[in-house]
Amino acid sequence: MQTIKKEINELKKLRNAVILAHNYERSEVQDIADFTGDSLELARKAATIEADVIVFCGVYFMAETAAILNPTKKVLIPNPESGCAMADMINGAQLRELKNEHPNACAVCYVNSTAEVKAECDMCVTSGNAEKVMKDFAKGREIIFVPDQHLGSHISEKLGSKYILWQGYCPVHAKLKAEKISAARKAHPNAIVMVHPECCKEVRDAADEILSTGAMCTFVKKSDAKEFIVGTEIGILHRLENENPDKKFYPVSDDIVCPDMKRTTLESIRNSLKTMTTVVTVPEEISVRAKRAIDAMLSLS
Repeated sequence: MQTIKKEINELKKLRNAVILAHNYERSEVQDIADFTGDSLELARKAATIEADVIVFCGVYFMAETAAILNPTKKVLIPNPESGCAMADMINGAQLRELKNEHPNACAVCYVNSTAEVKAECDMCVTSGNAEKVMKDFAKGREIIFVPDQHLGSHISEKLGSKYILWQGYCPVHAKLKAEKISAARKAHPNAIVMVHPECCKEVRDAADEILSTGAMCTFVKKSDAKEFIVGTEIGILHRLENENPDKKFYPVSDDIVCPDMKRTTLESIRNSLKTMTTVVTVPEEISVRAKRAIDAMLSLS
């Protein structure tokens, strides 16, 4: 492993590259990255990268977003098979049909969507900024929210609104059930329960805090509590433990694993930098329209 890390660092210098990694990536991938974060943090960072090459360790829609926000840079994804089941639950044609059924509605997409879906939207949100953005954006408007029904319902409940929800969901977070929260509480009675807003309502209702992964990291740092039950993809535990060595973290369940996030390996990062593949590109017509929705989000974040 040390040999591969050395190769990656040498190739980074040769290519003038920066490595970005999502909080759900393998621990060794997070460790080799120059910056680790959630979707909002990575979008902000990608927009400001001055290096020639961005190696995006995440899933494909995230690399697309980086390419849209920083079009003069070369964006590489080490494993192009790293997709997102939720993002694949709606396409541009389906969203256009829904918009035709509700001609007065504004379309809002969770960042976990393809570039072609973002291009059909008026606003983009992440789990970290959705409440703030929608509080400002959605006043008095009819809202179509895609693709995640759970994040959409969570925000609409928080703001006392009603959205037209696409019935998409994250299969990984769907594994979390309220009874698993109860079992984790019994095992760790002094722990605070944090869950991701992609979880279903019964799980959100059973939690103490509903937070994006970035917000989890911030909350834990500021909290006086010493124990936390974590209800999201288990990759986040690595960052939480590194940043808070004096605190303990327990996954709600060990099987909350995203196979797509785990496709990226040190070997694939090395090979990507060596061969300069796979380059992520977004057609200009789609990129320009998608960027409007992403820029609208960033302006309100």
